[in-house]
Amino acid sequence: MRRRVLMLIAAVLVLGGAAVGYAVHARQRTGGENVVPVVSGQAISTLAPGQLLFRNTAAGPDFGRIASVPLDRPDAPRQTTDLKCDRFAAAAGTALCLAARPGALPPMTDISVLDSGLRVLRRFELPGTPSRARLSPDGRRAAWTLFVTGDSYAASGFSTRAGVLDLDSGELVKSIEELPVRLNGERYFAADVNFWGITFAADGNRFYATLGSKGRTYLVEGDYERFRGRVVRENVECPSLSPDGGRVAFKKREGSGWRLAVLDLAGGRETLLAETRGVDDQAAWLDGRTVSYALPGAGGGSDVWAVPADGSGSPKLLVTGGSSPVAVGG
Repeated sequence: MRRRVLMLIAAVLVLGGAAVGYAVHARQRTGGENVVPVVSGQAISTLAPGQLLFRNTAAGPDFGRIASVPLDRPDAPRQTTDLKCDRFAAAAGTALCLAARPGALPPMTDISVLDSGLRVLRRFELPGTPSRARLSPDGRRAAWTLFVTGDSYAASGFSTRAGVLDLDSGELVKSIEELPVRLNGERYFAADVNFWGITFAADGNRFYATLGSKGRTYLVEGDYERFRGRVVRENVECPSLSPDGGRVAFKKREGSGWRLAVLDLAGGRETLLAETRGVDDQAAWLDGRTVSYALPGAGGGSDVWAVPADGSGSPKLLVTGGSSPVAVGG
């Protein structure tokens, strides 16, 4: 018995030493990847024009914090705040932060609405993990998409919940799943309806979102105050409305992946963008001519890229180690 105990202690010491060695190696390796100049703990205002806000994904202690760089010098040292988010959005002096609650079972997300200085105005939790975050251009309505599990109709094992918070009235719609939608002039009914990727027009009322059902995806145009919608086009995911409200950037299914495209809402013309890599993101407009998005980067993080919205040019790397880009105009 004593011999067995001594052998067990020896094994534990060997394994423990190996674990410590691996941890040191991993920490050194991670610290050497995706290194960018960072100035930590800074105050950032979402009203300050000419900046690019984003979620920092560069390796290090500032991973996950909201950061800022000059829009015309995105390679400049980034200023990081103390705010950590998994998804981030900002508009008209209001910000939205989605943060997965660590260790929560089932998964839960803290949803925070913040002022222009990133101070919390309202916080609540909903079941699911963060997927998409958007604010209406007037900052009046916040929208989000969460992945959830447990729906019996979800063959893949998960589904989505897209919700909206009216910041003026305080009305919280946890899911727009009951939104009446017309397809080819007829009311569409199905048990497996999912919505995701809400994007608002300038008036904060007209919105677009993806409807998924029976293996297909559709672009839905909605009227929030009347709470109704209609299908505009098939094979559209994660729409993002342009600043002029006339175009939608989106990802469309091609084979086993996605391709970024822009749809002219008035004429119905669809333009494939020069980015040919599979983009699993809700694109964000930097201005009326350029869209940005995240792609996987080094060290398990992601990078922010940009591409012209008219199909010309080529993709350009904006920020190494970033996601959830928001351009503040001016």
